[in-house]
Amino acid sequence: MNLDELNKIAIKMVAPGKGILAAEESTGTIQKRFDKIGVPNTEENRRDYRELLFRTEKAMREHISGVILFDETIRQKAKDGTPLVKLIADAGAVPGIKVDAGAKPLAGAPNDTITEGLDGLRERFVEYHKLGARFAKWRGVYEIGAGRPSHDAIHANAHALARYAALAQENGIVPIVEPELLMDGDHTIEACEGVTEWILKEVFQELDPQTQHDRAGQEMREAEFHRGSRRAHRQGAETLRAGRGAGDRLPVGRPVGRGSHRASLRHERHWQSSLVSDLLLWPRPAGRTPGRLGRQARECRQGAGRLCPSRADEFARRTGQVEPGRRKKGGLV
Repeated sequence: MNLDELNKIAIKMVAPGKGILAAEESTGTIQKRFDKIGVPNTEENRRDYRELLFRTEKAMREHISGVILFDETIRQKAKDGTPLVKLIADAGAVPGIKVDAGAKPLAGAPNDTITEGLDGLRERFVEYHKLGARFAKWRGVYEIGAGRPSHDAIHANAHALARYAALAQENGIVPIVEPELLMDGDHTIEACEGVTEWILKEVFQELDPQTQHDRAGQEMREAEFHRGSRRAHRQGAETLRAGRGAGDRLPVGRPVGRGSHRASLRHERHWQSSLVSDLLLWPRPAGRTPGRLGRQARECRQGAGRLCPSRADEFARRTGQVEPGRRKKGGLV
């Protein structure tokens, strides 16, 4: 693992004024898009569609910092025999790969999901690196509802995100860590804020021991706080709070500004925290932790043991609901 190289890649991905192009549609997802325009969903057409995107050289150079690819696409070549990965790299963008196998039902937690794909991931990363991938994406999915997300779902997905991140860095690939709380539901913006904070603390508690000092070369997709999509809109405080994001809850390298392409916090050698689009980056020299951020990191590691005296109390505090099968205060029924 070369942390300096991971750090350079991560900084390139959050270049000011640029964003990451999501071109990792599965075969089933792209089928829906092709159906709307009457195009057969063949491998050749999927390749031609992606090649069309990657050959828009001016737009790629000026606006795209990275491209997330599907397994099929990272192996494909353009009509003239040029690997699609090379088209991306030649345009100045970083090729990436989606590696999770999707959200599946979580055993023992009705209506919750766990993102799968860890089996064989080390070997896949070795192959993807040879194919040209330099960053990866993994998404953990959560939903607020009756008894959701459960503590089991939050913890299991946080652990999976951390295992994925450690394996990616081990193989020279920058991991995008994406815990996504869906907007579906009729929850309040306050419930969204509370659950998001809970999720982030669990994720960082898992990331810290598994990736150790390797946050140089990690990125996290930041979430905004939103009311549920089925909840009637309410004017006033809820509307004003909608602009607040989860960046204020991050334990290390939190952004010190909003509304711009980049916000930096510099200390000692070259500490910085970048907010570009909705990605956060923590370049951090191993073993060098300024005092205030060090305290935040320790709080993160203490995390759930301090924050969650019981699963039921935590669920009730974050969502205003009672987790099914549990009392309002402590333990199993």
